[in-house]
Amino acid sequence: MEIEAPEFTAWLDEFFAAYYRRRPVNATFIGIHQYDHLLPDFSENAAGDTLAEMEMLLARLHDLPAEPLTDAEALDRKLAKGFLECQMWEYTSRHFHLGNPSLYTGEAIFGVLSLFLTAFAPLDERVESAIARMEATSHLLEQARANVPQAPLAWTERAIRECTGALAFFQDGVDWLVQNETISDPRFRAAADNAAASFAEYQHFLESDLLARPTDGYASGELAFDLMVRQGHFVDMEPDEIARYAEEQWAEADAQLAAQAADFGAGTWREALGGLADLRPTVGRYYARYTELWTACRAMAEEQELVTWPDFPIRYVPRPGWARKAAPYLYFLFYRAPAAFNRPPVHHYLVTPIDTTMPAAKQEELLRSNNDSVIKLNHVVHHGSIGHHVQNWNAYRAESRIGRMAAVDCASRIAMFCGGTMAEGWACYATGLMGEAGFLTPLELYAEHQSRRRMSARAIVDVRLHQGRMSLEEAVRFYEERAGMPHGAALGEAVKNSMFPGGAMMYLIPMDRIKRLRQEMSRRWGSAFSLRRFHDQFLSYGSVPVELIATEMERTAADA
Repeated sequence: MEIEAPEFTAWLDEFFAAYYRRRPVNATFIGIHQYDHLLPDFSENAAGDTLAEMEMLLARLHDLPAEPLTDAEALDRKLAKGFLECQMWEYTSRHFHLGNPSLYTGEAIFGVLSLFLTAFAPLDERVESAIARMEATSHLLEQARANVPQAPLAWTERAIRECTGALAFFQDGVDWLVQNETISDPRFRAAADNAAASFAEYQHFLESDLLARPTDGYASGELAFDLMVRQGHFVDMEPDEIARYAEEQWAEADAQLAAQAADFGAGTWREALGGLADLRPTVGRYYARYTELWTACRAMAEEQELVTWPDFPIRYVPRPGWARKAAPYLYFLFYRAPAAFNRPPVHHYLVTPIDTTMPAAKQEELLRSNNDSVIKLNHVVHHGSIGHHVQNWNAYRAESRIGRMAAVDCASRIAMFCGGTMAEGWACYATGLMGEAGFLTPLELYAEHQSRRRMSARAIVDVRLHQGRMSLEEAVRFYEERAGMPHGAALGEAVKNSMFPGGAMMYLIPMDRIKRLRQEMSRRWGSAFSLRRFHDQFLSYGSVPVELIATEMERTAADA
């Protein structure tokens, strides 16, 4: 018999209502569409009201009468409390609306882009919402100028790049939509022009004013970092312990890379992995190769009974014309987690376009950078199949209400921080799983040592940067030297790390925790253990922290 907890259910309803109302762009991505016409309000009064509302929700949660809770409700109680505590820190820190100029550019542009990524409603309804959000753009960017008196240089530079992307969309992208989607409402073009003017004005402010007032405020501080780790990820590790573990794993992966390079006729890992680019599709087979490898991955997973495969197919399609000029400047994902509450029957995975009209050198460059291994490891296994996509399908069926939506991709990050270790931990684990199954070539298996080396470097930077023991410039050099990243990628990674404390450790630490949990459940279940049983049960909890899932699975196994 299901246990009911009416007081907590009512509280959780209010928690979600406040979240969607305060973060309307997130709500759109999640599939809640009653706020599609709004952008967030970060004015001093509204931000104060939001903070007071979170304090009130926390106090009421603490004062709720004792009620028997289901396992899912108990999880949601922990996750909601942790989310509110993390958000309350953000709302009073310089890492959110009071110090990050790119928060505003991301919300403003993706508030509009989110309405065209999927056809979740008739076009005329989405156009009406887009007009409203474009008309509200000037107000949001005015709030940015009022709220951000100074900012770290790299954050301002990121905001400038996003302005460039926004201008490309409001000009060329909107033209494409008007012509190809036959949008005839003249208000759409007029609102886009006004939004473009607002972005141009904001870009001028960033370049002529904010750039001249840089701060070195990249570090969140150890207390804030610890809060994110313990109340966001629910990982019971000290920051220094995380860094030491990551250093050990980096050294081990580095030694494996050095030891095995000769197996591929190379003197270094760089030389060995350089051979991956030689195995690439032709222009004529480019799009088909994604589908071929996706189909092969599914067939092997089903044949070896690794996991229950979802009834939720992927279709690999070229990035839409309206997004092509803007996307390089934005957080524009190939695979964006489908809306939890409004998913399409077939999900479109947006592939970098290629065709024979491109210069031959450009075609060759694109094919080498999107070779068979990149397609297989990144676009199929990690994102589009057994990794994120299978995890998302399971999440949307979870009993935990937070677990259903926490890992949905929004403007600049996922909907709730607590979904990160499951999303990235599982996707990284799944890549290793397909290696065990024989889906990866020997050279691709070798490449996974470099992937682990890079994940370890990310965790080290995450800790040391936010402790204030590593500058942004040192983080960039660290990535170049210790992760083998080119300068541009190293800079982008370091900047993202600086904005979101605790965000870069959610690859290595949870991946390894899943491996340990699998070993433990194999021991406890004995002859009843199977990979499918383990994986299906693990994924059934939804997008909640790996550590909490591990605790639940170990508890229920002990009770059985």
